Amino acid sequence: MGLTKQATGLAASREITKAEIESEEHMVVALAGNPNTGKSTVFNNLTGLNQHTGNWPGKTVVNAQGKYIYKDKKYLLIDLPGTYSLLANSAEEQVARDFICFEKPNVTIVVADATNLERNLNLALQIMEMSEKVILCVNLMDEAQRKKITIDLEKLSKLLGIPVIGTSARIDKGLVPLKDMIEKVACDEIVPSPIQVEYDEKIEKAIEEMQTEIKSCFGSKINCRWAALRLIEGDEPLVRSLQEALDMDQEELTALQEKITKVQDSLNKEKFTMEILRDQIASGLVQTAERIGKEVVLNENRMHNAQDRKIDNVLTSKIFGIPIMLALLGVVFWITIAGANVPSALLADALFSLEEKLTAFCSWIGIPNWLQDVLILGIYRTVAWVVSVMLPPMAIFFPLFTLLEDLGYLPRVAFNLDHYFKKACAHGKQALTMCMGFGCNAAGIISCRIIDSPRERLIAIITNNFVPCNGRFPTMIALASIFIAHGFGKFNSFIAAFVILISILLGVFITLFISRLLSQTILKGLPSSFTLELPPYRKPQIGQVIIRSVFDRTLFVLGRAVTVAAPAGLVIWIMANITFNEISLLDNCALFLQPFAELLGLDGYILMAFILGLPANEIVIPILIMSYLSKGSMLELGSLSEMRTLFIDNGWTWLTAVCTMIFSLNHWPCATTLWTIKKETQSWKWTGISFLVPTATGMVVCFIVAQTVRLLGLV
Repeated sequence: MGLTKQATGLAASREITKAEIESEEHMVVALAGNPNTGKSTVFNNLTGLNQHTGNWPGKTVVNAQGKYIYKDKKYLLIDLPGTYSLLANSAEEQVARDFICFEKPNVTIVVADATNLERNLNLALQIMEMSEKVILCVNLMDEAQRKKITIDLEKLSKLLGIPVIGTSARIDKGLVPLKDMIEKVACDEIVPSPIQVEYDEKIEKAIEEMQTEIKSCFGSKINCRWAALRLIEGDEPLVRSLQEALDMDQEELTALQEKITKVQDSLNKEKFTMEILRDQIASGLVQTAERIGKEVVLNENRMHNAQDRKIDNVLTSKIFGIPIMLALLGVVFWITIAGANVPSALLADALFSLEEKLTAFCSWIGIPNWLQDVLILGIYRTVAWVVSVMLPPMAIFFPLFTLLEDLGYLPRVAFNLDHYFKKACAHGKQALTMCMGFGCNAAGIISCRIIDSPRERLIAIITNNFVPCNGRFPTMIALASIFIAHGFGKFNSFIAAFVILISILLGVFITLFISRLLSQTILKGLPSSFTLELPPYRKPQIGQVIIRSVFDRTLFVLGRAVTVAAPAGLVIWIMANITFNEISLLDNCALFLQPFAELLGLDGYILMAFILGLPANEIVIPILIMSYLSKGSMLELGSLSEMRTLFIDNGWTWLTAVCTMIFSLNHWPCATTLWTIKKETQSWKWTGISFLVPTATGMVVCFIVAQTVRLLGLV
């Protein structure tokens, strides 16, 4: 998949910032830090709206870059992926490490959490081994003050040998001194002298020996001490990065590898295996961080996290954790579905009211009637339908989801479900990607980037479609209401909601089952371990939540959907209006599929509606109504009772509704999701598998249900 390509964070940085880096007008500043330190807030407040996001080319890792001007100097700020270390165990770590190592930014800022300084110093020490021009930004000072934690920033600066600035980025405090320090370090007014972690005497001797070889090969192109340490530790990704970044020929590469082997053999003779060596290096970093932390941090309240722990005792408990999670998810769904009805109807009325004006305009400029129908009743109507149905739910769901993320609740979801995903040989963070899939499966696929293991990321991508997105909920809700819950009177909505909940739980069960099946067949392997931090609960920043969710998620996904929907509208119009033997292509295809569809408890028109609904699941019901009424364009009925009558007149039973709901839950991803899968995996193979697995699952489940019900004579 994409992560195994040769492109690295180095190549990415060259493509992204080539013009800026080569220009003397811009100072390049790298922003690094652990997750949950407020790094994004620092980035956003420094750059304002002058920023954009994307992928590192060849990597499924998000990058963000922005610009700002300070004292008439231009700065380009690169927000590196949040990571706990730079040992290149994941794509994020490799991207961050390669950028700092090879691009040599003018300044590297390490953002640390003032309430967890000791832990955050681990990353700072690693970066200080790579680069001298480092500034430590101790963020969340306001939270530390509230928890009665005091940090001696001046002493911390002396101990580390680098400038240290305290900030509270959420309230825009300390950012001006930070900008001032960036300018001084970038312009060499202040020259940091970072301390170096001292290791065992035998390791230091090996570093010195390896350092001589590296210096003869690369000179000052790289920090020789740091590179020596990483190479004798057996860092294979670094060897590949060195080869690519510094244009090593085969002879130089062979000589370097021979030297690495020789030094490692010497260490082995001293009973320093690779495992012991890595433990010694990690211990050196941790012990140094602990020593410095104890000298500069004064904690007057040892119980500063007591309130968070009390909340976690409930939200992550075996008894209440999952029920509360399901209840919260249910509330988010209810708000999304109920809240989207009115704006969706208003948006649809506004967009469809333009049809007459567009038709009049096309007639005025002399466009033929058949071409008008193609453009307006085919392409425009399909796009309008997708926008009016997709935009309101996503504009509600994604901010709510981001709100839970900003609050600090989502890591608790992963904690609650980690046990079940581990049993399925999958990754605990897949729970988060699955939750995102409820809003939009394409967004769920993008969120799979948070999973470090390529194998487990693929499992999450392939199975994400088993949770219904907001495009499939209208179909499932309508069918549950008019067939299954019909006749229950005032309990109708309750029964319909219960049926939807059962469908969601079925989707979760299938996700776990298929994840385990994949891990035992085409994606064999053991579940990986990962660091799951439960960050402190924080008051969400409503404004930033809305901006981030709307621009980074809603509009991004909607843009892809519209791009796919436009040509699909043309196909739908052609299928409904071009005839063969006086029967439309749509009718011919439905008749051809009828025998197979009956085995699944469906009919040919239902199957065709799902096929033509590939661009977006939102248009499945309109296509089905168009097919049953033999119309040439998509339309909808005035009420659910009219829809029920139309479907019954065309042979529907409760079994047809159940099988249609099951197939809606389990069938191929929409075109937007497939496009996203291709972008994320960089592979047609895995895109094809992601298409086939849910489709085969849906057909098998529908066949079993339909044949069992018929065999028992229940319909």
